[in-house]
Amino acid sequence: MSNAALQVARTGLDAQAERMRVIANNLANVNTTGFKRDRAEFETLAYQMMTAAGARSSGDNQYATGLNLGTGVRVAGTGRIMSQGSLSISDNPLDLAIEGDGYFQISRPDGTIGFTRAGNFKLSSEGAIVTSDGQPLQPQIQIPEGAESVTIGADGTVSVTLPGQVEPSQVGQIEVARFINPAGLRALGNNLYAETAASGTPQVGPAGAEGRGAIRQGALESSNVSVVQELVDMIETQRAYEVNSKMISATDEMLRNANQQL
Repeated sequence: MSNAALQVARTGLDAQAERMRVIANNLANVNTTGFKRDRAEFETLAYQMMTAAGARSSGDNQYATGLNLGTGVRVAGTGRIMSQGSLSISDNPLDLAIEGDGYFQISRPDGTIGFTRAGNFKLSSEGAIVTSDGQPLQPQIQIPEGAESVTIGADGTVSVTLPGQVEPSQVGQIEVARFINPAGLRALGNNLYAETAASGTPQVGPAGAEGRGAIRQGALESSNVSVVQELVDMIETQRAYEVNSKMISATDEMLRNANQQL
């Protein structure tokens, strides 16, 4: 008896273990601002053609169906679910959320631009708007020292009110980047993504224009992870893993019987 079934079941174990890792990462980031959940996507491995459909079975007849045996499954990729997360009101003037499509741009230490949906910004010691780990928003916006209030409009316009002034002064505008295929962005960690050939180049412009989402000040976008959905997926994965492990046990038992009987 061939041990091909053992190999097929092993690919099932590996694939379900990888899916469980994706689910674990989703659940671990359930409270991460702006996090987008991933979904494991499966594909079949190569098939072995034993008999071709349509081949001659005799002089005048042909096989109506072929005999193709699969060699298993693998995780082909992870698809990022880009649905909008719910907004959590914080009333912090530097907490920003994007309602709709788009990403904030962040200047990374290596000079490249990272993209994020996490809008929990802070002020640096120089007054620049930065991420929690000090990476500046791009284009950089400087808040003057002593500013009494900071107002950020839906289009990203940043205005401040200085002591002694009645009218607020505009000090910059936050731009939003959107991609044709945002699911193709590469996750970098620290809530950042990088563009790839699959995502396309960023289309940068004012928030709320040309399909870009509007900015909401004083709010943060929660992750779009549904704990209930992840638990259902986790149980489903566990059952599939269990069945594959039982397949290995059953195949091993069949091989043992064959060795004892033959």
